[in-house]
Amino acid sequence: MLTSYVALLLLQAAPDAASPAPPPPVCDSDGHAGFNFWLGEWDVYPTGGDTKVANSRIERKHTICAVIENWMPLRGQGGTSLNHFDAERGQWYQKWVGSSPGAVEFVGGVTDGKMVLTGNWPQPGAPQTLVRMTYTTNEDGSVRQFGESSTDHGVSWQSAFDFTYRSKEDAPK
Repeated sequence: MLTSYVALLLLQAAPDAASPAPPPPVCDSDGHAGFNFWLGEWDVYPTGGDTKVANSRIERKHTICAVIENWMPLRGQGGTSLNHFDAERGQWYQKWVGSSPGAVEFVGGVTDGKMVLTGNWPQPGAPQTLVRMTYTTNEDGSVRQFGESSTDHGVSWQSAFDFTYRSKEDAPK
């Protein structure tokens, strides 16, 4: 009896040979291409400096609907960002998870040829910090990630970090 029941369940779960599988979601619109310039294997340096601080791998996953960064600093703990474009809202979303508890969520999009994402970065015992990251393609193909922070809800901004991602093929050895 159990064998017949298992066989029936398997038949119900089996795909119908007459109907083709639905196509995977296609994320190849102009909006979805907003972060294409950041894809690759990178050596990361402070902007204007030649002392490497990290490796970073940025790749498309899941039928090109997600952009994932694996941040691998030479010192300290790493992290990962999951990025996706919401076509209905016309915005990019990033969720950053690092080595400390919690996550940071950013939202934004392409403005004047630059990807700009903003989110609240929780810091225990500190005032709420708004972080704005601007990603720019440089003439040499490198990518600048410039971070600013604000503790007054965006009225004023201070430089927080400034990195240049150089393609592993072009980076100094």
